[in-house]
Amino acid sequence: MLGIETSCDDTAAAVVDETGNILGEAIHSQTEVHLKTGGIVPSVAQQLHRENIQRIVQEALSSSKVCPSELSAVATTVKPGLALSLGVGLSFSLHLVDQLKKPFIPIHHMEAHALTIRLLNKVDFPFLVLLISGGHCLLALVRGVSDFLLLGKSLDIAPGDMLDKVARRLSLIKHPECSTMSGGKAIEHLAKQGNKLHFDIKPPMQRAKNCDFSFSGLQHVVDRIITQKEKEEGIQKGEILASAAHIAAAVQHTTACHIAKRTHRAILFCKQRRLLPPSNAVLVVSGGVASNFYIRKALEIVTNATECTLLCPPPRLCTDNGIMIAWNGIERLCAGVGVLHNTEGIRYEPKCPLGVDISEEVGEAAIKVPRLKMDI
Repeated sequence: MLGIETSCDDTAAAVVDETGNILGEAIHSQTEVHLKTGGIVPSVAQQLHRENIQRIVQEALSSSKVCPSELSAVATTVKPGLALSLGVGLSFSLHLVDQLKKPFIPIHHMEAHALTIRLLNKVDFPFLVLLISGGHCLLALVRGVSDFLLLGKSLDIAPGDMLDKVARRLSLIKHPECSTMSGGKAIEHLAKQGNKLHFDIKPPMQRAKNCDFSFSGLQHVVDRIITQKEKEEGIQKGEILASAAHIAAAVQHTTACHIAKRTHRAILFCKQRRLLPPSNAVLVVSGGVASNFYIRKALEIVTNATECTLLCPPPRLCTDNGIMIAWNGIERLCAGVGVLHNTEGIRYEPKCPLGVDISEEVGEAAIKVPRLKMDI
């Protein structure tokens, strides 16, 4: 299976077989370009995808030693993501399958993240998945290859986006230790040197007994703290605060507690409704923010308290990659789900929910979550 991923700012491709062997992969990251502009400019991302997709797919195929005619199918991300980026991957893939006369498997980016763990571990359905990244934040029950129940999602921005914005506001790109890091990585690095309790920041949505998330309010609170500190320390916006490490530690801790509590409620809801097995239930955490070890530790406290197993793909498979797309293609091909022999009328979808939304039902259950000591 050839997998192609261009949903955001990475051009990636991989060849994977049905046993989960990664035969070849290639990726072109646009991080450095977007660091300079302080965020992803869709038209720039599109242009970079166009310039690199042919080479990346060729590299993945060459390193796999698989001849294009030997492929069973081509799988490509068509939803959700940046419209201009998705368009590049889709039009390239449609041209390729037409040339090779192979089936096409359109992939939902979030489904791919959720199923990646099955490439590495023998994880049976059902299991719970938490997807946390720069563009997404959701909790879902995975009942089958394309069978998802959505328990909760972010009502505003994603956690990775919020951490990036805080890092930008703190001008961490000017910090000697953080100049080459993404915003989220810079926050995680700097937080190790700070005191998480130096600022009293309350986790969002404490009264809402559901599994939804919110991060924009937290961002505004932190923004106000930074403005206040700039006045106190007498420095200009764009200079590094003496208290930057404390702010990084506080925002990371609050984010971890918020994510942990919503996930805890999701586990309790699923067990109460017998949607997950009473013992040895699995929580899979994936997406770019899943490689933050502090947040992972907070989730470990939750899984220990609920007697669940916490599984995370390795960091390189947590961020966007072609391997997860190829593997999702394998899963769909084996299940006989969504394999197209005719690609007429296939479109990309920038916005696309995952599965059946039962978040209202979760809210109505109003499950009280016992307090856990977040000693990290």
